[in-house]
Amino acid sequence: MVNDKTRQQFEKVMAECRSLFAGKLHDYGAAWRILRPSSLTDQIYIKANRIRSIETKGVSLVDEGIRPEFIGIVNYAIIGLIQLERGYSEKPDDMTEDEALEAYDRHADEALHLMLRKNHDYDEAWRSMRISSYTDLILMKVFRTKQIESLGGDTLVSEGIDANYLDMLNYAVFGLIKLNEKKDEA
Repeated sequence: MVNDKTRQQFEKVMAECRSLFAGKLHDYGAAWRILRPSSLTDQIYIKANRIRSIETKGVSLVDEGIRPEFIGIVNYAIIGLIQLERGYSEKPDDMTEDEALEAYDRHADEALHLMLRKNHDYDEAWRSMRISSYTDLILMKVFRTKQIESLGGDTLVSEGIDANYLDMLNYAVFGLIKLNEKKDEA
């Protein structure tokens, strides 16, 4: 059974992430098109590692919390999926804003449907998890992805880089949903 509340929360978070993506796309164009997937994996690592550092230390010296980092993970994961699909470019002008937003929406929809299928099978177990667990799971997926990249994608039994990006995206969305719920309770 599909939980309508979960779908609505997911879509609300993704709309927020897309809005930031679209704003940066307007300001910078598709400059990210030059990034290789391994560089995007490293960007996700930086974001997740910062979240873990803030969670562990309990304080941030830069005037930003973990929310923007989870949004960054969502957007970098989608950019990673686009790059895996299209390949990276030597010039960032090979993709229009409309093409980039269409690709963003397609991959966001793919992530939503994956989440709904897994959510059905796992019976919303993510709701009982701590935000710090999502952070750790994202970091684990980053290290798995780095290993797959080191192997040139030649795995024996594992899912590919795209599946790991989708999982990182969904864990980040769960973190954002939980942060929204905490904010609503306050």
